[in-house]
Amino acid sequence: MAAIRAANSAARARELQNQTIRPPRRTPFIDIMDMAIRGGRRLGTVAPARLEKDHLLEQAMEATGLDDFGDRWFERPMEALLDAVKGEARLNAAGDFSAMKQFHHVLRDRLLAQMWFKRHPEILARPMPRPVVIVGPMRSGTTRLHRLLAGDRRFSHMRSFETISPVPRSDFEEVLDGRREDFRPVLAGRIMKAARLANPRTLSIHPTGPYEPEEELGLLVASMWGMKHEAQWQVPSYGRWCEGESAVPAYRHMANLLRLVGWSQQVSSIRPWILKTPQHMLDLDALLKVFPDARLIFTHRDPHKVVGSAASLAWNQTIIYSDDVDPERMGREWLRKTALQIERMRAARKTIRPERMIDVQYEDMERDWNGTMRRVYRFLELDIEPALPAMEDYMRRARALKRHPHTYSLAEFGLAEGDVRERLDDYVRAFDVPIEGERPRSMAPRSARA
Repeated sequence: MAAIRAANSAARARELQNQTIRPPRRTPFIDIMDMAIRGGRRLGTVAPARLEKDHLLEQAMEATGLDDFGDRWFERPMEALLDAVKGEARLNAAGDFSAMKQFHHVLRDRLLAQMWFKRHPEILARPMPRPVVIVGPMRSGTTRLHRLLAGDRRFSHMRSFETISPVPRSDFEEVLDGRREDFRPVLAGRIMKAARLANPRTLSIHPTGPYEPEEELGLLVASMWGMKHEAQWQVPSYGRWCEGESAVPAYRHMANLLRLVGWSQQVSSIRPWILKTPQHMLDLDALLKVFPDARLIFTHRDPHKVVGSAASLAWNQTIIYSDDVDPERMGREWLRKTALQIERMRAARKTIRPERMIDVQYEDMERDWNGTMRRVYRFLELDIEPALPAMEDYMRRARALKRHPHTYSLAEFGLAEGDVRERLDDYVRAFDVPIEGERPRSMAPRSARA
């Protein structure tokens, strides 16, 4: 088998030398938007971008009339991020315009969150018992597993509009009283429509809607933390800065925002949360300090697919904001990032008791999602039967969306299979990860050996 893989890798390397495979371009919508913003700035009708920390903080305070941002730790990653955006991201006019809007949105929400914590102290007293956390690299089936579990009403989950806007507006009591509609789903719908205009491929890469179950990555962005920034902007120095810092303050704020979301949903605080984001691969130590009784579901997939798909996802977002993006540099960075995620995940697992974690292979979910979910529910010590109708409904909807599959290749990003194997073959062996396209070694559920 090793000889076959080596031969395939050599053939792939020759293929890369003999042809140029380019990733897709962005849509004309962004070019039109970029020209309109540039024209507006020349005419003085659109303000220039000011990506300066003090200015951004002042703008948020002025917009809300509030001045308490909570734990000011977030200013450290914010400074690293702003330095990287200005020095490395090479944003176009549409990019720096949207960056201004994003920073303003996050800072305004921090101020409003502190307002809600003061107005309703019971929010921070809400318990968060035994969350179920899905941990896996980007594109390893975490979304499917998350949405299957989210169909079970015994769990709490984030919805997409809450990831975009986790903090209710100051008039939310009127929403709770039935006198006003929550504007956040409307705003999320508008943002998603704009995202699809900017790049229609986002729908095939990550299908979603305002009320679809969604990951909590936006709650980490609230502390200027996480890979979301690296997947939309070219900010390698920021990514490496985060890799050298403790994420505990970001996860503490995330937990408080989850309490706020649960309060705004008006659901029982004894329902465990279903959580997932690839960021947890890097930050498992911090996650377990904040959620010490978490139960962990680790997902695994052929790393050739993970790296290619992650690079494609980042490419399709980054080309919206910059006119100068190098696909080969992006391929190398997401290979490095994926390897680091796996390295840190494996190190953190050594401190976790075996009965608190389970491993799920992407290929097993593809072959028999029902049987695999039954194994997950045995781990969770729950009866799966009440949840099956909602799971079956989700799988029907997911199959319909596969009419527009996400297509990508390593070659688009200057990588060959041998590049991935060199970095990640030990992970494949340790966790018995099937290589897609090869005949499976066993039809029995696979489990990790390391």
